[in-house]
Amino acid sequence: MVKPSARDRLLASANELFYGEGVQTVGIDRIIEHAGVAKASLYNSFGNKEGLVCAYLRFRNERTRDRITRTLTRFRTPREKLLGIFDAQGETIAAADYNGCAFQRASAEVPNDSGIGREVDNYRSWLRDLMARLATEGGYADPDGIARQLQLLYDGVPVAARMDRDPTAATTARAIAEAVLASAPLAAPAQSEPAAVLA
Repeated sequence: MVKPSARDRLLASANELFYGEGVQTVGIDRIIEHAGVAKASLYNSFGNKEGLVCAYLRFRNERTRDRITRTLTRFRTPREKLLGIFDAQGETIAAADYNGCAFQRASAEVPNDSGIGREVDNYRSWLRDLMARLATEGGYADPDGIARQLQLLYDGVPVAARMDRDPTAATTARAIAEAVLASAPLAAPAQSEPAAVLA
């Protein structure tokens, strides 16, 4: 069996400790000790602690994207896929090691204009763009408005799941999303060009 690289061990340790305890609480010495690598490995692989936190958030982002993308393959229509995003979220909050949204927690601990803040923005932009694209494909008149509403619901699920210890939060949000989509106006059908009249 191939032993994981120092970089992979550092990232695995960062994921465990940052997610479990917070990005500000956990120092680099603790991560280095947990990973069982030399201090130089961290600086060579990530530059500094902020670089490691950014890599940790990119890892969480990729994992979230993969989970949502995989879940959406179970659905056929854009509307079903929009609702399916909450099904993917429900699987996440049901996990035994669930500890809230990694992006919300990191964002609360660092300035918005940091590299870490940009990683949080990248994650949120991807999710909002996905929702807007599906709403466009579903024929809704205001796909960006739909995306904003659904992202607000999505944002609320980790708060309720963690603070209220509510494992049904994603199911509740999905039901509200259904009501949002049911009441949202559809775009007017495109008008076909009139046939040219031959002289």
